[in-house]
Amino acid sequence: MQGNENIIPKHEDTICYEAHGNLYLNITNQCSADCVFCLRNTCNGVYGYDLRLLREPSVEEIIKDLKSRDLAVYKEIVFTGFGEPTCRLDTVLHISSWLKQKGKKVRLDTNGHASLMYPGRNVVRELKAAGVDSVSVSLNAESEEKYELLCKPLYKGAYKAVLDFTKTAIEAGMSTRMTVVAQPGIDIGECERIATAMGASFKVR
Repeated sequence: MQGNENIIPKHEDTICYEAHGNLYLNITNQCSADCVFCLRNTCNGVYGYDLRLLREPSVEEIIKDLKSRDLAVYKEIVFTGFGEPTCRLDTVLHISSWLKQKGKKVRLDTNGHASLMYPGRNVVRELKAAGVDSVSVSLNAESEEKYELLCKPLYKGAYKAVLDFTKTAIEAGMSTRMTVVAQPGIDIGECERIATAMGASFKVR
């Protein structure tokens, strides 16, 4: 058959990918920040997976992918990927509820901007009600000034929103961690103090 050499293979978007005994969900490439250290600026994915989406998967497509797997083998199902999951908050809530019905532990990795994206909604309450067990919040700096330079958030007041999101999650009884990407000029010790003073655990990524 002639002309096969010109056929471009169909790109298969990566919705789910495995690492560290967990299953990670890549549901959007949107983000409310433009962090200078973001992997999107230097590569197409992690762990050998291409995470650049040609389009966002529907709820039905995400569930179809999940149904094709043995979910029992994973410690956690984690919303993370190449974007900020809460840019698709209602999708996160729907999928979390579905996973909770399957008895799975669900974690959200987030930049903590959701209250700015959805004013008037109690995002933490909705996440907890949907079955999200734990959250990992990107702190990334010990001051608003450094945070603004490093993370370039789209919204004003983003640093305070990060702290408020974390505090609300802890008060809601969710297992909460704050993380920092080690960068020159960032006081890791002070970042850890901020996290632990609120009652969160702490990790350097």
